[in-house]
Amino acid sequence: MSSPAQPLAESLVQSVDWLAIAPPTVAAVVALAVLVADLFAADTRKPLLGWLSVAGLAASTALLLPLLDGDRSTFCLTGDPSACSYTADPFTLVIQFLVLGGALLVALLSVTVLKDARGRLPEGEFWFLLLSSAAGAALLPASRDLATLVVALEVASLPAFALVGIRHGDRKSSEAALKFFLSSVTATAVSLMGISFVYATTGTLYLTQVADRIQHVDGQLHTLAQTGVVLTLVGFAFKTAAVPFHFWVPDTYVGAPLPIAAYLSVVGKAVGFSGLILVTVIGFPSYADVWGPALAALAALTMTVGNVGALRQQATRAYSAVRLLAWSSVGQAGYLLVPIAAAAYTDEAEHAIGSTVAYALMYAAVNLGAFAVAAMVGRTSARNRLTDYRGLYARNPLCALLLAFFLLCLAGLPPGIIGLFAKVTVFSAAVDAGLGWLAVVMAVNVVIALYYYLQWTALLFRAPEGEPVKHRVPAPLTAAITLTAAAGVVLSGAPQLVLRFADTGLF
Repeated sequence: MSSPAQPLAESLVQSVDWLAIAPPTVAAVVALAVLVADLFAADTRKPLLGWLSVAGLAASTALLLPLLDGDRSTFCLTGDPSACSYTADPFTLVIQFLVLGGALLVALLSVTVLKDARGRLPEGEFWFLLLSSAAGAALLPASRDLATLVVALEVASLPAFALVGIRHGDRKSSEAALKFFLSSVTATAVSLMGISFVYATTGTLYLTQVADRIQHVDGQLHTLAQTGVVLTLVGFAFKTAAVPFHFWVPDTYVGAPLPIAAYLSVVGKAVGFSGLILVTVIGFPSYADVWGPALAALAALTMTVGNVGALRQQATRAYSAVRLLAWSSVGQAGYLLVPIAAAAYTDEAEHAIGSTVAYALMYAAVNLGAFAVAAMVGRTSARNRLTDYRGLYARNPLCALLLAFFLLCLAGLPPGIIGLFAKVTVFSAAVDAGLGWLAVVMAVNVVIALYYYLQWTALLFRAPEGEPVKHRVPAPLTAAITLTAAAGVVLSGAPQLVLRFADTGLF
């Protein structure tokens, strides 16, 4: 005879869909394997850890393919199958591809940087932290409850702090890591307070249940719920580098190893934007009148401050190329925020969110390409000034042409067709939602950005100062530049590969 406790025990047991959770799980397992292997590997064998990490990220990315046959959910409530903690739907898979593919390209850049560092950077710790952060970043878009979202956000963020400050004895690196850490922890604390307010008013953390219950909160709790919505968004706004949560970006990018700056600019943004999309469109759709205007204002402010900051960079200043890319990434974050804000003003939220995803895919490919060429130039010009790029065409014609292509994609000019189409998609999302004023602000900022992108592009083809010296590009760096260039060229030739996400919607 079964005991009364048996049905209760059975109800607490959840089946796990191991295939659904495989991509972030493999990254996490390889991270632990690298950490253990580092304890026993001789110094001459340390470079193998990098290739093990590259293989692990490639395997994690490949494991997305079996998930294309349909939506999968796991860690669900037994009484409510629609309330799940982990869901692998098209939105999740696209963001996981962006995150894991971006981390793979960063790993290829890092192999060269660690080799050039000649032991000054701890390889085992570096690869463990990078893989751990990538695992957290891959978990976040699949998260469908607020607790898992915060855990994933912190798993992605905490290793990133250490990666920024991983150069031992480097004051600039330590200051960048401290600034990044303090501002991020503050934003996370604010976000956790907001989540506690949401939980207090709804009694649940599952996003689908929050969306239903937050519409019917008691009148006395309405202000508390509204405050919780706003505070929850703050942490994700910080991760997207939206103004006024952007002040950590320039110094952090300069202080971090260049591959980590590239990682933050692409994967860090993907984490912030996917979290922002999930909490707004899935968790708080009934509070669109609260987060819609706030995100629209943030978008306008972010793109303006970012582009003006990039415009003010002096070509002869140390690290001016990295600083320009940092401020440019802030401006690009403003464009990415536009369709999310537009989702609050339209019945076609899926189409608006699809525009952000399409733009993010374009931005990831070409921005990583620009950082890859910057890493190549940085091998011989440690200060990485804009003036160091003068005459790059005479020294390395192919890299100069590819950097020009990446910059034109970011500017939205031919032959960077994918950049143009992505900007038009974002622009149309604002217009369709009735946000004409935001579309005008975006148009003005696109013109501002043209100036500094074209100014940098022109430098590449000017006569070099002195005799041009040609340098060999290592194989991993060549692979990273080639992959990003191939992605940019293919997407410019067939933009429908990305733009179809804006047409079909992802929810």
